[in-house]
Amino acid sequence: MHRFLRAIGFSDLKKKEQLDELIKKIIEMPDIEKLAIDSDGSEFSEITHMFNERVGITVCGQFQDRDLFSMDYYYPVFTGREISTDEQVDIERHVGNESYAGICDEMRLGVTLIFYLQNVADFLNQRSVYGASLKNITTILSALSVNGKIILPIGKNEEQIRNTEKNRLNHNYLMAAARDGDEEAIESLTLEDIDLYSMISKRVEKEDVFSIVESYFMPYGIESDQYSIMGQIMDIEKIENNLTKENLILMKVNSNDLIFDVCINEKDLIGVPEVGRRFKGNIWMQGKVNFMD
Repeated sequence: MHRFLRAIGFSDLKKKEQLDELIKKIIEMPDIEKLAIDSDGSEFSEITHMFNERVGITVCGQFQDRDLFSMDYYYPVFTGREISTDEQVDIERHVGNESYAGICDEMRLGVTLIFYLQNVADFLNQRSVYGASLKNITTILSALSVNGKIILPIGKNEEQIRNTEKNRLNHNYLMAAARDGDEEAIESLTLEDIDLYSMISKRVEKEDVFSIVESYFMPYGIESDQYSIMGQIMDIEKIENNLTKENLILMKVNSNDLIFDVCINEKDLIGVPEVGRRFKGNIWMQGKVNFMD
């Protein structure tokens, strides 16, 4: 049973028989169906059924004949709406099956961003045409969460907001320069980290850490595409899974200046989400890569 099924409204799905019946209905009534040739030269089918405009389940495998489908794997999918990054993405296949991970050096995060690729069939079709010269233009990120909480924002005056924005722009500039091998930028970032550590060490003795750290984005656990995040809520939407009638909370979150959508079951969210407050939780990152025509 996929752990993040509950994030799209299947919290009561407990038995394998229930899952098998659900998968059978998805194969029989697909909303989206795409075909491609996989890395082994076999036919690859990607079937998606949506339980709302933005959440669904994708089943991947092969048709043995016109009526018999052999499933390789499935996963819950949540579609984002906003472009999150225009950095170049490298795509690598997972070992176990014909699924792929996107890998991106996103300078705003300070870590390599890895996400689960949603549009595998599009990637395989593009690769068959363009081969090694395959390039992407943009990536739309989205995330599923099964545990999260709402935290109040940090109070700031206008001057502090301006200084934060100025420091952010300067930090991004130094990160870009350091990536290109600029030794002065690398030294400046090192000193910046030392000063930041010293400041936090002093303040944390008398203040709560979440009143000091406004947002963060860091790897979580042993899965490379899962992260622990905290970020400001920029927009909120409440939707319903049309099959189970469970309520889902969709939030557009800004975490370390990376903007993406997060979907969480209302049952798993502690606190009341509002624009300006912060979301803190663990996420499974997905992404749709828009390829160059």
